Amino acid sequence: MKKRKALTLSVSALVACSLLLSACSGQDAAAPSGGGNAKGTEAAGTPGAGQNGVAGIKDGLIPATDKSKVPEAVKKRTDTFVVSLTEPGGIFNPYFYQNGYDGNVNSVLFAQLVDIDKNGKPIPGMAEKWELSDDQLTYTFKLRAGLAFSDGSPLTADDVAFTLTLLHDPAYDGQTDIAQAAVKGGKDYKEGKAAAVEGIQVVDPQTIKITTDKVNAQALYLLGGQVLSKAYYGKDYKPGKLDSIKQLHSKPLESGPYKLEKFVPGQEVRFVANPNFYKGKPAVEHFIYKTTEGDATQFFQTGETDYSGFTGNQDNMELLQSLGFANIDVYTASSYSYIKFNHSRPYFKDKRVRQAFIYGLDRPKIVDTIYQGYGQVADVPVSPISWAYTEEGVNPYPFDPEKAKKLLDEAGWKPGKDGIREKDGQRLSVRYFGSKGKVTDILIPIAKENYKAIGIDFQTELMDYNALLAKTKKGEHDLVSFSTTILIDPDDGVQSFNSKYKGSFTDTNGYNNPKVDELVAKAVGTLDIEKRKQAYKELYKELSDDPPYLLLNYRKILGASNSRITGLELNGFNSVNSSLPTVRIEP
Repeated sequence: MKKRKALTLSVSALVACSLLLSACSGQDAAAPSGGGNAKGTEAAGTPGAGQNGVAGIKDGLIPATDKSKVPEAVKKRTDTFVVSLTEPGGIFNPYFYQNGYDGNVNSVLFAQLVDIDKNGKPIPGMAEKWELSDDQLTYTFKLRAGLAFSDGSPLTADDVAFTLTLLHDPAYDGQTDIAQAAVKGGKDYKEGKAAAVEGIQVVDPQTIKITTDKVNAQALYLLGGQVLSKAYYGKDYKPGKLDSIKQLHSKPLESGPYKLEKFVPGQEVRFVANPNFYKGKPAVEHFIYKTTEGDATQFFQTGETDYSGFTGNQDNMELLQSLGFANIDVYTASSYSYIKFNHSRPYFKDKRVRQAFIYGLDRPKIVDTIYQGYGQVADVPVSPISWAYTEEGVNPYPFDPEKAKKLLDEAGWKPGKDGIREKDGQRLSVRYFGSKGKVTDILIPIAKENYKAIGIDFQTELMDYNALLAKTKKGEHDLVSFSTTILIDPDDGVQSFNSKYKGSFTDTNGYNNPKVDELVAKAVGTLDIEKRKQAYKELYKELSDDPPYLLLNYRKILGASNSRITGLELNGFNSVNSSLPTVRIEP
């Protein structure tokens, strides 16, 4: 049941949202080359001598040097942990939100059956264990004893069954693609041919057995996610009618470490510790996502926030170190950033045009300017920390305006009188959507200059994040910048390239490559890691030749917390939310 869609975030909005969270691990840091945490003898966060500043930057904690410099505002808070966040939309249900920032809120409110460790591997959450049958088709989850929702009502296998059945409802319109798990009888239920999902079997209050029709590497995550209360969400629910559930989006019944206390749009989301959380009530009574517009750096400097994420670059590293009171976690993001082509546009149906857009953009200059050695140009849709990462046989698309011009010529786009290319009476003029922020401040002028030089009219429109989602969902864009969220499995980074995928604003708007469809299915259709590696290797080569996206970069994240905060364990697969049960505030 875990939300497996690779939700995206505006590239620019990611700077403001702090790049820290399960749905907000964005366009602001960089990954080492070659996979895994960068290693070396240098201190964490320090570029290695003679290296490009990516592979030479070591992940790790840089401790505060002068705790006495903690701001007075921080000293006054004894029971509240405050973190920056950008623009949640207020849909507090893990299976219905579209805004990635709502995902941050939901990960605080709802615990999962299966959690993820620092290496991206599944570990027990609310399920104390699970078993997989010899044919790899049946999952049996054993829930921990004494699980409860925030109101004290028991959380049982019946609630798990209710949640999984809801995801198969014919009217379900959320982002979770439960069909990928291929639960036996799920398709018949969704089509109204069955009264129940055959493959979902409640064995006893603590045990549920789920039978699938085919092997799928994503099944464990899809089936082992967050749980909705049957008594609460199912009270007025009738199959095919979801209004009663949607009316509860602002009044969730939680199972996570904190309960929702108050949501003030444009200002904050307030939480209070959940005494019924299965790991025990958190030590810090109150948690706040500060969503007020403003300078996140200033909020951290003055002590209005206890934690914020920063663009991984040398300027921010030096700033944070100069404060004295900041603990700085340097870690490699598991996400990647990109510009999305709208494949419904006639000019983007020709792969030569898409290739020209990639060759024609000086990605190294953009990445180096923003990240100052803490970023790396992306050439495959997976982070270097993933076991699936490989660039073997992949076109690196170096900045090559002459190659771009040649491709556009071959595609029939010839320079017009004003230098802008034309074909069949149409000018090659494209609209780029983005959010206001430091990243677009750098990207846009470089892109305008680069594309004008090869005969492309690059028009831009900046807007707030929610407007960006709405316009992208409607397909009004030609190009739009996003970053993926945390990618646990390599399939998360490629599933939207499948022609059958329909994911609102994450949709490619018509990309269709039968070989890509085949390889995406092949890579996720086995649990054998070596077979999956080979499939992804083939897939990345095909995607390089027929690019659905213009890939931008990988990055490192600088997670800064004031020195009174302890218990944070940050890495590319786990964020602040994962650490909430262990966070403490020192006197």
